[in-house]
Formats: sequence, C-alpha cells, structure tokens
Amino acid sequence: MIKAFAAFEPHGELKPFEYDPGQLKPDEVEIDVQYCGICHSDLSVIDNEWGITEYPVVPGHEVVGTVGKIGAGVKHLKVGQVVGLGWHAGYCNECEPCRTGDNNLCATAQATIVGHHGGFADKVRAAANSVVPIPEGIDLESAGPLFCGGVTVFNPLVQFDIKPTDKVAVIGIGGLGHMALQFLNGWGCDVTAFTSSEDKKKEALELGAHHTLNSRDPKQIEAAAGRFDMIISTVNVKLDWNLYLGTLKPRGRLHFVGATLDPLDINVFSLIMAQRSISGSPVGSPLTIARMLEFAKRHHVKPVIEKFSFDNINEAIKRLRSGHAHYRIVLHR
Repeated sequence: MIKAFAAFEPHGELKPFEYDPGQLKPDEVEIDVQYCGICHSDLSVIDNEWGITEYPVVPGHEVVGTVGKIGAGVKHLKVGQVVGLGWHAGYCNECEPCRTGDNNLCATAQATIVGHHGGFADKVRAAANSVVPIPEGIDLESAGPLFCGGVTVFNPLVQFDIKPTDKVAVIGIGGLGHMALQFLNGWGCDVTAFTSSEDKKKEALELGAHHTLNSRDPKQIEAAAGRFDMIISTVNVKLDWNLYLGTLKPRGRLHFVGATLDPLDINVFSLIMAQRSISGSPVGSPLTIARMLEFAKRHHVKPVIEKFSFDNINEAIKRLRSGHAHYRIVLHR
C-alpha cells in the first residue's frame, strides 16, 4: 500500500489516504519520495478549478526521490538512483510530438496529478521515460520546483532560440519569475524585471535582473518602448497587454507561461506593423528537463524555498494560499 495525503472535496483539507498501486508495469518505476514541491497547479487541482479533478486526489508533481523499484522493461534507470518527476507521469509514445521529442505536447499525456496519484505520498509511480535523473551537485531539497516552475521558464529559451545578446523582461517576480531571472542571467541576456512590489526590486537584482521597472507605473513602461526582444509573463492576472506590446522591438515576442484565465485584449496593429508575436508554452519534455538541470547545476540556478514537513502539509498549503510564500514551498521527510 502507498501511504499518501489526499483531498476528498474541493477546497478540502488533505487527509491520510492509502491505496494499492497494483502490479508494477514493465515500463514503470516506483519512486521513494524524499521531497515534493507544492505548486499553484496543485491548488487548482485540489479545488477542481479546471473541472477535471477526480477525488480522492493525491497532488504533488515536483517530486525528488530515489528509484525504489523498476519494471522489467526499464533499462536506463536503476534502483537507488536519484530522480525527479514533474507534471507528466507518462506519454502515449506514438503521436508525432512523442516521436519527435516533444513529449510534453502529447495530447494524451498522463498528468501526474489528474487521473493519477501524485507525490504527496511516500511513493509514486510513473512511466520510466517521464522520470529524469538528477545530476550530482544539484541541491536536492530545492530541486523539486525545477521540475515544474523551473522547466516552464527554461523551455521558452530553448524553443524560441533566445540569444545571449537578447534583452528579455520578466513580468511577475514570484514562484516562476524568480527562477526566470536566474536562468536568463545565466543564459547571458540583458534582464529586466517588471514588478509591482518595491520590496522585490532589490531581490530581483540579486537574483539576476540588471534592471527593474515598476509594473504599476504606465510612464515607466511607455519609456521602455521598443526595448525588448522577448517578454515572459509569469502572472495569472489581467494586465494592459497592449502597453507591454509597445515595449517589444520589431519581431519581439510576448510569451505566456502564467495561466491568466481572462481573454487577451490585443491591438492587432501593434502586432502587424512591427511583426510581433504572442505565444505560450507548457512544461518541457524530459530531454529539456535534463538540459535544464545541467544548466542549473553549471550556473547555480536554485529556487528560493520554504520547507515544511509532510506531517504539516495543510499548514504548507495554507501558506501557499496566503500568497506570501517566498518563493516556492517544498515538503520534506
């Protein structure tokens, strides 16, 4: 039996829950969980914000642990190896995205916490090709958030061929944004942080930003007209997107990794006349996660975390709901 913490209703507290995972499949591994980050997506699933939650639900998709068991067909992992598991716990392995290395775009990929029990548990199972070895030298207690938030902000650098000479801005210096600043600085970019918090300006500069702009001051934003090759938005709120489009260079890109639910109100002429683009991306493929981990090791990219024990899981979730977490929360044994 796997011992876990599950939600049984929207907005409900997590309670102890045991389940029988059945026989280990030939292509699966079982991970002994040491650490697991808590992400806003976990809250969305607990609360059924997306209308796809199946109760009881065991959240947790920023897993760090060691391989406890391997299926008969698994050759690239071994028992005792330190690994991580992110948003996906399996792929169809047959569609074009899967066959071309874009497994994260598989339309029928198995989410780790939707229709599948996640990492708020002593063990979690997943398809072996969704599990990524963690290189030596990575700080394990803070590694979990790299498997969701980290790869989410790293993936656009790979997908859109960001150059070290590019000027890139980040909107929102929180759970995603504080990692984006570190990755962009390590990538070699000229980095600007858009933040509405005066308190975060100093920390944004310490994390890797070279400049800051007050996102509550339209005049500051207007003064940055035509400055950026790319803007990465990590927020989930509606902003004056046309104001930000004006800060892009010709052929510049406004890229969304934060899931704002409001429709985008866009002046199309701002796109057409300067050949600008709007785009979005999810988490990365296992290959991109592996590249991200090596990059994080080399450039000392490290999520800023607060730690809670698994026994205090509801306190940890309450802390995340408060909006005051600094910046990611990680559960530990």
